[in-house]
Amino acid sequence: MGSNYDAMWTEKYRPKSLDELKGHKDIILRLKGFVERRNLPHLLLAGPPGTGKTTALLALANDLFGSNNVARNLLEMNASDDRGIDAIRTKVKEFARTASYGGVPFKIICLDEADSLTSAAQHALRRTMERYVKTSRFALICNYSSKIIEPIQSRCAIFRFKPLDEKSMKEFLIHICKNENLAYDKEGIDTVLYISEGDLRKAINILQSTAASGKSIERVTVLQTVGHADPERIREMLLHALKSDFNKAREILQHLILEYGLSGTDVTYQIYREIPSLSLPDLQKLAITEFLAEVDFRISEGASSNIQLSAFLAKLVKDGNKE
Repeated sequence: MGSNYDAMWTEKYRPKSLDELKGHKDIILRLKGFVERRNLPHLLLAGPPGTGKTTALLALANDLFGSNNVARNLLEMNASDDRGIDAIRTKVKEFARTASYGGVPFKIICLDEADSLTSAAQHALRRTMERYVKTSRFALICNYSSKIIEPIQSRCAIFRFKPLDEKSMKEFLIHICKNENLAYDKEGIDTVLYISEGDLRKAINILQSTAASGKSIERVTVLQTVGHADPERIREMLLHALKSDFNKAREILQHLILEYGLSGTDVTYQIYREIPSLSLPDLQKLAITEFLAEVDFRISEGASSNIQLSAFLAKLVKDGNKE
């Protein structure tokens, strides 16, 4: 097993150029076109966490400016910082008033979590974008493009990032395991993929956390490291309830909560993910999902997790008896 656990693997294995990026072929092709022309519009990179938005931008900057000039030509800020739009404008003014390095006639200003800005702050940001367009290009990164006002969207080339496909993620995780001399098996990698749900950053962090605890990447060790209930046990609990064995189903529920320290919403989400795999008519799955949504809402409003989840299992027992 490798000993280099002081560095974050998400940074250690972050692609440095557009050629190294996994997936997103159409996006990479468009970004390469900007590099070749040495011209760039304002950018809006939208998509779920861990899908490569920031990595793609940094790779673009590396290819455009050269690795030696990136630090002087790229300003990274987080819009969720409580300093507000005034602090952002002050930083932008200081950064944009100096010339770029490396022969490219502009700098890049990256604003992460741009969708956390209020509408008023976004309108102020739009004016800032217009003021410094001769010397700078803005790259806004967000999870939801719908939260970005239309006047900003209309000024940007929009790139929508989807979760990476399972094949690409699996290949990348296995590459890390081999490079770190880390023992793994297929079930272990599949479990990391299941938990991370297309978020490569999360998958790499799970891999490193499991390795740092001195364990190989196996199903049980991964579940123990992240405190995630075994999906098979969740499915077993549901099947016992559907077969009218309420006591056994509730026993498994209590065991899961105590063993993994799960909250009520953790359990409802894991149940939600297992419903499609049940051998039930679609209408019954629909009814189960609807009631689960009610239970999840009540728990979020402060109702007892134990009582609500037990009531959910009781309803499954009743529905099972109707069949």
